[in-house]
Amino acid sequence: MNKLKRILALAGAVLLIGMYAATLVFALMDSPAASDLLKASIAATILIPVLLYAFILVTRLLKDHSGNDEDQHNRR
Repeated sequence: MNKLKRILALAGAVLLIGMYAATLVFALMDSPAASDLLKASIAATILIPVLLYAFILVTRLLKDHSGNDEDQHNRR
């Protein structure tokens, strides 16, 4: 499981670097579609990490919550 987390973290880092590079390329392009592509790239650069963090947070809270209920009942 630990190896899978490392692979997914590396893939996420590569994805973020790719999005930053795309943002830079779109900012420097001189075409009619560059403005829209730049806006979409900036939005993705902000929203994707925020959504992933929220997903991880909710998953951790649900996992801890279900485990804590069983532990508390066993202690009584």
